Amino acid sequence: MIPYWQYNIIYFGPIPLQVWGVFVSVGLLSAIFFGYKLARKYLLNGDVIIDMSLWAIIGGLIMARVFHVAFYEPLYYVSNPLDFFKIWQGGASSLGGFVGAGLALWIFARLRKFKLKEILPYFDVAVLSLWLGWGIGRLGCFIIHDHIGRLSDFWLAVNFPAGARHDLGLYDSILGFSLFIVYFLLFKKLAKIQWGLITVFSVMDYAIARFMLDFLRVGDEFPGGDARYYHLTPAQWGMLVIFFGLGLTFVWLWYKLKVQKNG
Repeated sequence: MIPYWQYNIIYFGPIPLQVWGVFVSVGLLSAIFFGYKLARKYLLNGDVIIDMSLWAIIGGLIMARVFHVAFYEPLYYVSNPLDFFKIWQGGASSLGGFVGAGLALWIFARLRKFKLKEILPYFDVAVLSLWLGWGIGRLGCFIIHDHIGRLSDFWLAVNFPAGARHDLGLYDSILGFSLFIVYFLLFKKLAKIQWGLITVFSVMDYAIARFMLDFLRVGDEFPGGDARYYHLTPAQWGMLVIFFGLGLTFVWLWYKLKVQKNG
């Protein structure tokens, strides 16, 4: 069992830094750097990866905030609408980040007039890089313990003062690193079969795992807990949509590429 310890702020000289923000920043920079290098290795334009990253970050941050306000604390923000802009107080939804980044990348591809077969390699590089950044960023969530789970005697549970509990920040970090390692090892093989498979399969894998892990979260009756809608968290509903949506996307993608190849 993991001993309880918590760090919310670290100091860089006299400057206080939020631990979560530091890990997210390191995760983003690591993902962009790795993606740039991987793109160059496969003779892709590294500058496109940097541009995609900026679009994804902006879209992800906006929608992460919107989803948090809409699905996790709607009543509070109805009463305090100006607090929507107080992002330094915290409050972001990873599901919203996913949706926002995905929408931003779709808009990016449309504006740059990329053909499907041209953009798919970049999506695969970006998504693989995402899992590296996700693993690092979620370590920040673990260190500040802002995703506390149910009571447990599991060996990876954290021994909080009020009793040992699952820590979903740790589990999500492990999931991110695991997806990165697995699909990094499979990257070359899957890319030879068809670009786009890494994006579809790895995100579907995450959706399945995240859906299951959220059953370990505490409800909103607990400080820092998650709201439930018909017994499921907002993220679980989102993961269902993502999973089945990507399944349909995979069928459409395979059909369209086959038609283009034959045509």
